[in-house]
Amino acid sequence: MTVTAPSAPLALTSGQLPRYIEPMMLVGVAIVVAGVQLLLGGFNLATWLIITAIIYLIAIGVGSTIVENRRKAVDRVVRGLVTVAFLLAVAPLISTLWTVVSKGLAVVNWNFITQTGGSTFDPNTLEVVATAGAWQAIAGTLIITGIAALISVPIGILAAVYLVEYAQPNNPLRRAITFLVDVMTGIPSIVAGLFAFSLFSLVIGPKAFSGFSASIALCVLMIPIVIRSTEEMLRLVPADLREASLALGVPRSATIIKVVLRTAASGIITGVVLAVARVVGETAPIFIAASFTDNFNANPFDGPMQTLPVMAYTAYSFPGQDIDASQANAWGAAFLLVVLVVIFNLIARIVAAVFAPKAR
Repeated sequence: MTVTAPSAPLALTSGQLPRYIEPMMLVGVAIVVAGVQLLLGGFNLATWLIITAIIYLIAIGVGSTIVENRRKAVDRVVRGLVTVAFLLAVAPLISTLWTVVSKGLAVVNWNFITQTGGSTFDPNTLEVVATAGAWQAIAGTLIITGIAALISVPIGILAAVYLVEYAQPNNPLRRAITFLVDVMTGIPSIVAGLFAFSLFSLVIGPKAFSGFSASIALCVLMIPIVIRSTEEMLRLVPADLREASLALGVPRSATIIKVVLRTAASGIITGVVLAVARVVGETAPIFIAASFTDNFNANPFDGPMQTLPVMAYTAYSFPGQDIDASQANAWGAAFLLVVLVVIFNLIARIVAAVFAPKAR
């Protein structure tokens, strides 16, 4: 009888690279590429990033294939590609924020926020002095955006309630509203400004620049966003809540107000705040409908009004005699606009957390 030697046990696991091999390899490749660039006579940031990413992906793929297996190597390479794509998408945002914050912080102070900017004539030196200030733009931004929100939010919420709670799927009016909302979502912002200016020109006359006209232009942009966000939030409310309320004899209107809207309040308010943050930075429709001015004007029904995005655009594109002062005003307005958008987004987060349904 022949005795066969026992075969070697099959390996159930393959080799494993160290846990922190990916960041360590990325740092090492980046240092090597930077050193080679410096030895060759110059350092270019874009070239350094591209070459580092390519060599890192090749190195991690080859190393994982040798030590681990082909499946883990593909996983690491694809994960690296996703990371590179994410960094490429975030890099312009970070660069823009850094530029705006670094240049805006040098300009923004309490006087810049609370005083009206413009140009004044100094009789002693016979020179035109540029005064830094954004109070007229801050007030105009809040007034125009506030009026647009007061008009758009009720219309958007009521339209969404009709589409979800009352209209039948085959209702021609429902199909027409849905189609118009889809079309309005894709309308360029400058078209909204032309529409508002043309409308008020027919009613008032050729000099129809006003803050209210700009608010109507923003309404055209806000209403479809509010309708879409509210409609999606209402559809997420379970049908069991509606049926339970109706089974208790509660009228449909009271069910919608006290059950459906209250349940979806967090998402609705978040969508409204984000819609306001979306239109607060619009330049083209406000520039066409409300024009711009260096004077303080708090009356939205009479005369041009200034806003932060228009102030940044006009100060940078049409500088006065003191070009440095005009550009400083532009960066200050841009910084204040970024701060305002961040505040709106923080409000949306806080509201979503406060009004979200509490689970036991």
